[in-house]
Amino acid sequence: MIPAETTAPPSRRRRTAAALAAATGALAVLATGCAAAPGPAHVPAAAAPTADLTAQDLEAWLDGLVPAALDTAGIPGASVSVVHDGELLTARGYGYADTGADGRDPLPVDPEDSLFRVGSVSKLFTATAVMQLVEDGRVDLDTDVHEYIDFTVPTAFDEPVTVRHLLTHTPGFEERVAGMILPEGAEHDLGEVLAADPPEQIFPPGTVPAYSNYGNALAGYIVEQVSGEPFADYVRDNVLEPVGMDSSDFVQPLPEGLRDRMAQGYTSTGAPAAPFETVSGAPAGSLSASATDMARFMLAHLGHAPGGEALLSPETLEEMHAPALDADSLGTLAGGPRMTLGFFDESRNGYRILGHGGDTQYFHSEMQILPEEDTGIFITLNGSGDADMGSHLLRLSVVDGFFDRYFPGEGPADSPVEETAREHAAMAEGTYTSSRAMRSTFLSAIDLVGETRVQARQDGTILVSPGPETFVPTVYEEVAPWVWREVGGQGVISMRASEDGERVEAIGYASAFTLLRVDAERSSSVALPVLLASLAVLLVTVLSWPVALVARRALSLPARDRAGRLARVLTRVGVASAVAALLSWAVLITLVMGLQDVPTAAVRVLQGMQLLGALAILPAAWTVVGDVRRRAGWKRWTWSSLVLAALLGVQWFAITFALLSVSASY
Repeated sequence: MIPAETTAPPSRRRRTAAALAAATGALAVLATGCAAAPGPAHVPAAAAPTADLTAQDLEAWLDGLVPAALDTAGIPGASVSVVHDGELLTARGYGYADTGADGRDPLPVDPEDSLFRVGSVSKLFTATAVMQLVEDGRVDLDTDVHEYIDFTVPTAFDEPVTVRHLLTHTPGFEERVAGMILPEGAEHDLGEVLAADPPEQIFPPGTVPAYSNYGNALAGYIVEQVSGEPFADYVRDNVLEPVGMDSSDFVQPLPEGLRDRMAQGYTSTGAPAAPFETVSGAPAGSLSASATDMARFMLAHLGHAPGGEALLSPETLEEMHAPALDADSLGTLAGGPRMTLGFFDESRNGYRILGHGGDTQYFHSEMQILPEEDTGIFITLNGSGDADMGSHLLRLSVVDGFFDRYFPGEGPADSPVEETAREHAAMAEGTYTSSRAMRSTFLSAIDLVGETRVQARQDGTILVSPGPETFVPTVYEEVAPWVWREVGGQGVISMRASEDGERVEAIGYASAFTLLRVDAERSSSVALPVLLASLAVLLVTVLSWPVALVARRALSLPARDRAGRLARVLTRVGVASAVAALLSWAVLITLVMGLQDVPTAAVRVLQGMQLLGALAILPAAWTVVGDVRRRAGWKRWTWSSLVLAALLGVQWFAITFALLSVSASY
């Protein structure tokens, strides 16, 4: 055991948590034949390392980087492990597994003893379990998943969803966030969770990378059904124990022997400890593990047998680590980074790198391996930090810094493609939103604040705002037809044109994610002005009622004639309901994106209020007609017309963004 390193004692002052960023992270971050299509165009030549990869140099580098980074980010603790040439090179602990903010004694992170939630890195264990069954001939990657499960997943396309689709994030499902994190100690049955409220299928399987927690959890359920034992038991017996991972488990809550070793999760350094998170789709994110155990898993995927027993044969490992879909499925998106059977393509500096990140509300992890260099690195954090994206940027600074130090590149060896760049740039110009979205539920309104804009530049490059992995405006140049590389950086994106060849319809990035062109009526440049103008008119209308009443009484002004009174009253009820519904939707969506479940009844109440606003369109129209017929004056019928238009605008928005969806799911 290597002694844990610690940072200075944590600050006791409470800090504001980046709750929305953590929630987004929890969501925090896509056919037969696997013939290799062209890989990412960015393949720089390898350069001499800036330092030798030795335990001494690595530990000095980590010790100089991580403690200061934790303090700056406001994250209590971290654990890091690195493997190289078939051995654990080092494992380090930094900061605190328990800060003592709740009155307990502070407990430093121990890389061997402290357990962290690894979030979606769990998906690699699920994929490994599936590949064991494939190797045994009990599961076929290209067979319809319904051959292995005992319920029906609703689908919208003729093509079947296969196991390959599940492991490559291409089953076509939309996202779901309801019940993702359950209360501490909540009991749940994986089959019941998956069958109760499956997400809608919105893309043909195999065609659009769209990261799917549901799809991976379904792969875990296949393991459960085919093996005949609970998923956690199968993984413990066939994945964890064979490689010596005796400090890891998918069980929630943890078994007695591991429970006291679990690191506490925090929003930031000075915050109180959060409760243990119960992940409803356990195969997609419920693993708890130590850094040294994760080192054993990396060694197993690098072809070693740290526990004396290989997880998979060399042939199966090779298949699992190769791109799993080709151009027959993905079209020209296959020219960019592609999913393997579970791993993301994280290639950097000219080296093939495979990995996976993971986030819960409070824990954030990253694992990456270099198969050809027999090397891997894992880092995990037990806090989200004081700033948005703080945990994400910290772990990437460690992982990317590691590769740049020990496995650098000399720069891109390819040149921009001038022949097609301007044409393709012009075709790409427009507004896009993520394929990982909730299209059939009220959460589709979130698309309005998550848009990406592509602008063609005169020199044939494109400006992507924000860059899909840089989070800031980023310039890309075309380096192969439909493949674009970040200028001065490492990122690679790929494009696919629409069937008519008139414009780009999809932009692939980071293996499991796609940006999809937004229809004009769903873009923020159209929808937000309509919504805000409509809301402004309705708010002024609501506020004018008490003002008008007071003024009329103070000045002894005559009341409006009784003709059309019923229509005006009904219009007022609808206007008030529409305003209250819109404001309430904003509150409800904020709660949901903070991973707080809301009752179905609350959604139905808001939909009822929204429906009252829709029904008010009829009396509002009658009021306009009445004001014109009675010659009530141009000011009165003009305002009545504005109210009618505002009600129409609000209901158009409600229909366009599924606020009145029949389903209350999310």
